[in-house]
Amino acid sequence: MTVPTGRRERKKAATRQKIADTALRLFLEQGYDEVGIRDVAAEADVAVTTVFSHFASKEALVFEQDEDFEQRLTQAVTGRAPHEPLIPALRHEVQALVRHCTADGAAPIWRMIDESPALRKYDESMQLRHAESLATAITADPEQTRTPTACRTIARFAIDAYALAREAADPDGAVDEIFQMIEAAWEATGTHRP
Repeated sequence: MTVPTGRRERKKAATRQKIADTALRLFLEQGYDEVGIRDVAAEADVAVTTVFSHFASKEALVFEQDEDFEQRLTQAVTGRAPHEPLIPALRHEVQALVRHCTADGAAPIWRMIDESPALRKYDESMQLRHAESLATAITADPEQTRTPTACRTIARFAIDAYALAREAADPDGAVDEIFQMIEAAWEATGTHRP
C-alpha cells in the first residue's frame, strides 16, 4: 500500500485501516452475516457515513486491500524495466500476493469468504475487474505485439493462478507450475497485432 505523505492523508489512511481491522475482527468473532455496518461503525467509534466514505459496501470491508492488489498487478506490467520479460514480472507479483494471502492467520478469513455467497460473488467480480485492468496494462505496453485477445487471456490466467495457488497445499509450487503453463501459452501466442 502506498504510504500517505501529508498529515490529513495519514489520518484518513489510519481511520480506513481501523475500520477494516475492526470489521474483520467482528466478522470473524460473530460471523459475517451477523454483523452490520452500524455494528462496525460503533465498534470503530466512527459514523456510518465514515465507513461508507472509505468502503463502498460491507463486502469491501473484507477485501480492503482490493485496490492495492489491483495496482500491484498492473504495476508489475507498467513498472518493469525496459525489455524485462512480462511473464516473470507477473509471476513475481502473483507469488508475492499469494504469500500475503496464505500467511499465518489468513485461513479463517478464506473460510469465512468460502461460506458466504455474498463474499464469494464479490471475490469473483473483483477478480474479473483485476483481470481487465491487467489486460489493459498488458495491451497498452509499447513493446507488446500480441493481439488484445491474447493479452486478455494471459491476464485472466494470471488472476486464476493467484486464486488456484492460494488454495493449493503448496502455494509456491502451484505458482511455479501454473506459470510454466502461462509462459508456454504466452510464447505460443507470439502473433502480431493486425
